[in-house]
Amino acid sequence: MTEGAYLHLEHDGKILLVDSNGNGPQIPIKGRIKSIGENGWVFRFPTISEVELMGITWELKSKSVLDIGESSTTIIKAQPEIPWPENWAWKDDVISDSCIHPAVRESIYRSIHRLVSKVVIQDQNNLILLAKVKRGHFIGCWTLPGGYLDHNEHPKVGAARETMEELGINVDINDNNTSIISQKIFTDEGISFVSFTYLVKINSNKLEFTLKSDEIEEIKWFERSEAIKSARSWFDLQAIEKLTE
Repeated sequence: MTEGAYLHLEHDGKILLVDSNGNGPQIPIKGRIKSIGENGWVFRFPTISEVELMGITWELKSKSVLDIGESSTTIIKAQPEIPWPENWAWKDDVISDSCIHPAVRESIYRSIHRLVSKVVIQDQNNLILLAKVKRGHFIGCWTLPGGYLDHNEHPKVGAARETMEELGINVDINDNNTSIISQKIFTDEGISFVSFTYLVKINSNKLEFTLKSDEIEEIKWFERSEAIKSARSWFDLQAIEKLTE
């Protein structure tokens, strides 16, 4: 793949790969590590013209720019307007074949959602608790307690775990808690974040905090309007505005 635009066509877990001459569909070989071909790769995404020659129409989903080494490649993520392509490659098989072009593997990697889980803690006076963080995406900013989910972890469990780790308090999160799910891509890298945020109402008089010293600088209770002004995360703002009164 040289600099230019390539199509990441995906349909229910299947993707279209071609060889260096644009012939496809091609199937990865899981576990292949031997470099083959002039550039050390065998299969890549097709170009727009190659897809047109196959008679495939598609619907644009998103565009991203991949900077790998000294090259910059535009990847167009699209939904092919065809029945399920049984003879295309499974996207999960791409990762373990080292003869797939790096831009393909990078695009597949970026297409996986990043999952975070957070909690809006509101006390008996309707004040909202925010924490000023020392690391992560929002250093020095006020955020809701929470963070990335562990593998195979339910969002309710992850939100409670992160709150304990960061603030040293137990919060009870179950199916009765009001919640919001938000999704957004923030940069041209095309990485999608999904946030699960739960509302927990609690008596602040009974709380004893133990802050995680390397992550949390301080905590503070805010009036709702001030919490909205102070929070910097788009996900936090969505949650505070929609979950609280």
